[in-house]
Amino acid sequence: MVAASAQAAAIAQAIKASGVIVRLEPNEFLKILSRQDEPLVVQAQGGLFRSSWRYLTSYKGLAFFTKSAEQILLPGRTQIVAAKSIWIPG
Repeated sequence: MVAASAQAAAIAQAIKASGVIVRLEPNEFLKILSRQDEPLVVQAQGGLFRSSWRYLTSYKGLAFFTKSAEQILLPGRTQIVAAKSIWIPG
């Protein structure tokens, strides 16, 4: 019980530190990118049991995150930052 509450406190602190993170389906994530002239996307491949691709971008002060089993084809004007990992709380 103590470990669970410590984990919950750590997640709450991580959310406070990272601000608002909006989780989207990949197609909705692409819609956010289409609203930007030159979107900046952080991309990482990860997963413990199944490999997945993770993507993070910001738009109008919010951070948008998506995860996909397959690599998403990003718009050609996208600036990509290849990260070792992306960790999102919760």
